[in-house]
Amino acid sequence: QSLSEAAIKAFTDAVASALVKKEDVSLVGFGSFSASLQKGKSGKVPGTDKTYTTKDKMVPKFKAGKGLKDRIAEGK
Repeated sequence: QSLSEAAIKAFTDAVASALVKKEDVSLVGFGSFSASLQKGKSGKVPGTDKTYTTKDKMVPKFKAGKGLKDRIAEGK
């Protein structure tokens, strides 16, 4: 495993651990990671009479920061 792979793994593990604890992780100019409650829903399977219901669950969210948005918009 290269040094860069180890660094990325350490970063992703740290972010995942923080999200499990419902802590936000912000990288100034890049964006922020957070855990958010996704409400369960009911629906119908198309073409059948079957219905389903999902449970509430925690999901990861990422919101891009202004610096990242601006850089992408400029194409640089």
